[in-house]
This record gives sequence, structure tokens and C-alpha cells, in this order.
Amino acid sequence: MAQTFIVKGDIVANPSGNTIGRAQFVRITATADVTGTVLDTDDTQLGQFYLENDDNLIIEKNPGDKITCATSNASAVGSPRS
Repeated sequence: MAQTFIVKGDIVANPSGNTIGRAQFVRITATADVTGTVLDTDDTQLGQFYLENDDNLIIEKNPGDKITCATSNASAVGSPRS
């Protein structure tokens, strides 16, 4: 199924504690099986997610929250306009 979203930034390969340009929505695509983590501004873990190779998802986060997800590509995205 095709996804529609607005591209808002460059790809960040293998993000580690990265705010992904302080984006509110981040699209992550796994380049291998991986467990990712979302951290708040104080580096407190908010949650984890698991992706298999070639899976992708869009995470909603606060602008200062950070994502760590080895073996993945992440980029800022927005919702398509109506």
C-alpha cells in the first residue's frame, strides 16, 4: 500500500540520539532487523519499537525527543494536505 507524506528534511542514516531536525513526525525505514528507542530531552526512554528489514513506520514525537535506531534511515515528514 502506498503512503503519502510531505518530505521535510534529509535522510539521517543510523540515527543515534538524533532529533531528526526537531521533527514532529519521523519516517523510519529499517535496513536490517532493528529495535529503536525514543528518548525525551533528558535522555529518559519513552519507548521502543521493532522493525524487520525493509519495514517502515512513522513516529509522532515532541520536537526535542530523540531517536536511536541503528541500521535504519530516518527523515522528517508531514501529513499530506487535504
